[in-house]
Amino acid sequence: MARKPASRVEFVMFDVFYRDGSQRSNRRVPSGVLGGLDGDVPARATIEEQDRLIAEKSGIPAMPIDRIRRSGGK
Repeated sequence: MARKPASRVEFVMFDVFYRDGSQRSNRRVPSGVLGGLDGDVPARATIEEQDRLIAEKSGIPAMPIDRIRRSGGK
């Protein structure tokens, strides 16, 4: 008997620019949090949460984000 395909979570990739001038590319944000009237604004909160978790695990404080943009965009 054929199995039902599992639901896939799609991601949108973002480039993140920090206030100190550094950049991180291809940060994954679930596409479910994007869209609607807010557009890509919720992506910033998701990335800030990811940075907070990374900072907790590494012991290095998270840097403040200056701006974000979708990867591959200008």
